[in-house]
Amino acid sequence: MSDSAFRALADPTRQRILELLAGGDRTAGQLADEFAITFASVSHHLRVLREAELVTAEREGQNIRYRLNTTVVQDVTRYLMRLLQGKK
Repeated sequence: MSDSAFRALADPTRQRILELLAGGDRTAGQLADEFAITFASVSHHLRVLREAELVTAEREGQNIRYRLNTTVVQDVTRYLMRLLQGKK
């Protein structure tokens, strides 16, 4: 697990994107529709999440479909749970 995952999680917009993706895969356009920011800003946040390996992207024709990378999300969750329980 990399530090980039925690840096990516520190931003409220990226947190919301992950919440949306927890409900199922979405295209970049569908995600952008949920925010009052530019499409370019949403794209930036998606790039940060991809680089942190928290989401994966797959091209579908003219669209890119995003989904949670559950393996990395589970790793982060396990790490946080160990911290909360006082274990290393």
